[in-house]
Amino acid sequence: MNTLKSPSRRRVLSVALGAGLGFTGSAGPAAAQVLTPRQSAGPFYPLRLPADSDFDLTRVEGRSARAAGTVVEVVGRVSDEAGRPLAGGRVEIWQCDAFGFYHHPRDRGGRADPNFQGFGGVTLGDEGLYRFTTIWPVAYPGRTPHIHFAVSGPGVERLTTQMYLAGEPLNARDFLYNAIRDPAARASVTVAFDAGAEGGRPRGRFDLVLGSSFLPR
Repeated sequence: MNTLKSPSRRRVLSVALGAGLGFTGSAGPAAAQVLTPRQSAGPFYPLRLPADSDFDLTRVEGRSARAAGTVVEVVGRVSDEAGRPLAGGRVEIWQCDAFGFYHHPRDRGGRADPNFQGFGGVTLGDEGLYRFTTIWPVAYPGRTPHIHFAVSGPGVERLTTQMYLAGEPLNARDFLYNAIRDPAARASVTVAFDAGAEGGRPRGRFDLVLGSSFLPR
């Protein structure tokens, strides 16, 4: 079983940055009230969490080079369908590198970009906001581009899902994307990116909405 470490100073700072960047009226309810559909965690969730697993997946502590690929920002808010934030919860993401490899021994182990974390986690503040710096997701054999997400917290049933790219042609053939039968639910995990982030980086907003029964009472 993976052991989660206490949030580092860098991880806590990331929440403060998320609260100040890219959220107009961020204290209000999430825009989308459709419940986020559950999806598979896939076979490549880390067997052991990396020592550096903060909000910036494009930098690995102790290495000078940045990860290959286009740097993007993913921001969002975690709430229930009534707009109540999941304060103190945890959001994790994991994805393949720019060449289609995961940091996992079952995925042709050892070939993933050493400058890419592949996994990151943050603790949510009072407004349920998160922010990650990562790379533009890419396709690999059998899958459309995607980023895995997991949300957890005290008294919360863990939610695992995947985020997809709006306008990606491979979505039409992806079995997991099309397994979401409800068009509104599928739209809720399909994210459009713009160039509004720091330094002109593409930014996408992905709000996650949990059912009220999942949140602590």
